[in-house]
Amino acid sequence: MLTIIGLVVVIVSVLGGFMMAGGNPVALIQPSEIVVIAGTALGAVLISTPMPVLKNTGEKLAGLLKPSPFSKKLYLESLRLLYEMFQTARKDGLVAIESHIEKPKESALFKKYPAVLHQHHAVEFLCDSLRLVLVGSVPPHDLEGLMDSEIDVHHENEGKTVSVLQSVADALPGIGIVAAVLGIVITMAAIAGPIEQVAEHVGAALCGTFMGVLFAYGFLSPLSTGIQHINSAEARYYSFLKSAIVAFAKGFSPIVAAEFARRSIFTEDRPSFAEMEEAVKKKAA
Repeated sequence: MLTIIGLVVVIVSVLGGFMMAGGNPVALIQPSEIVVIAGTALGAVLISTPMPVLKNTGEKLAGLLKPSPFSKKLYLESLRLLYEMFQTARKDGLVAIESHIEKPKESALFKKYPAVLHQHHAVEFLCDSLRLVLVGSVPPHDLEGLMDSEIDVHHENEGKTVSVLQSVADALPGIGIVAAVLGIVITMAAIAGPIEQVAEHVGAALCGTFMGVLFAYGFLSPLSTGIQHINSAEARYYSFLKSAIVAFAKGFSPIVAAEFARRSIFTEDRPSFAEMEEAVKKKAA
């Protein structure tokens, strides 16, 4: 929602200021300049970006239009799930959670926490890591290193979408200049014509520079930063899961393992210890 509001504010501010100065917004509609700028930017993206990254970029952009899933609600659900799973393993042995981590989508335990189950990659990360705990032959410090490595790989892969948008944003002012130069070429060809026609061509050329800069710094660069924040929140969620699993692998009690996880949450999303304790005890009851 904030993304949509921000885009509207940018458009209204630019057009509103232009109109307040006496400008006619119709003069900014230059289809030829838009074709040059948008087509060149799209072509550059197709040249430089593999299809899986393009698909992921589209999904990330769509995700900006929705509220972030990495909220206090998700973390509380995750803490409940982790506590219940660790408690089950402590009471009935590690083998008691094997069926849950082998098929989480069919697990009655995971189905109780749909917000967690919706995070498909994170659930896979959680289950794969718990399998190593069940095997028992991987020391906790090695398990932590392995999980850190997977988090780095995931974060690097997700960061490719940021790189795509930021590269286009960096190129757009230059592409706008290309469109403007082409407009000036057309202007020079009509230099002997009426002054009104020459001025119209010059205005169209300047619109090319204007649109290149606006699209870069008013739209794509902020969208790139927005995706970067989402990626950072997702990486933090992975670190949250890692903290709980490593603490459990070291032999800490379920509530202490949950506390290790809680301490790794960003402050604005972190529930208090009392909130966590109340949530897990309520579920346990």
